Amino acid sequence: MLSVVLDLVLPQTCAGCGAKGARCCDRCLAELTAGPARRLPRPRLPGTPDCWSASPYEGAVRKAIVAYKERGAVALAGVLAEALAFTALTAIGRTGALWAARGFAVVPVPSGRASVSARGHDPVGRLAGLAVRRLRACGLPAQPWAALSQARRVADQASLSSAERAANLAGSLQVTQAGKRPPAASVLLVDDIVTTGATLVEAARALRSAGVSVPMAVTVAATRRRS
Repeated sequence: MLSVVLDLVLPQTCAGCGAKGARCCDRCLAELTAGPARRLPRPRLPGTPDCWSASPYEGAVRKAIVAYKERGAVALAGVLAEALAFTALTAIGRTGALWAARGFAVVPVPSGRASVSARGHDPVGRLAGLAVRRLRACGLPAQPWAALSQARRVADQASLSSAERAANLAGSLQVTQAGKRPPAASVLLVDDIVTTGATLVEAARALRSAGVSVPMAVTVAATRRRS
């Protein structure tokens, strides 16, 4: 709440480059939305949905996501959701996704309760809700569905390999009681960042167990995998 108030009363600077003015200047916004593309993790874990992201996780994009997610810069939610929706539109258009025309649910990857409490907000849930509005404004039959919750705690993943992350996350997500009636047969899964893809695989597994298809995932950014 304090971060929101400060954003309103203090002179703003761009979260990406530090320039005075908007929280995301035109140059950084262009960087954020310039390159929607299929960015699949390497190696691709079994069960990974087709994965698209707005940009690589670097430079101004990385700074903006960190500011939004970890430093309470919720004023950035609009531009990040815009990038998420633009990426979804691009992906659906380029792949000729028939499932999207029949209607689909947009499901955010959930944050843990401790993370939400520490941050003071649910960053991916907020982005998913705003992205749905933009997709619907563009004529796509998208519906919000906060279907997932954590079934158990997981260890910190910062130092884990792709295989270790997959093992760490296995069985960690579940479809909530409130979410057991899917609003659509297909799901567009959304998250802020994709690294190894292990989180998306676990989210897709939980959703598929509830009888829905998960053909695609969209994120704001994707990390560059290095040997």
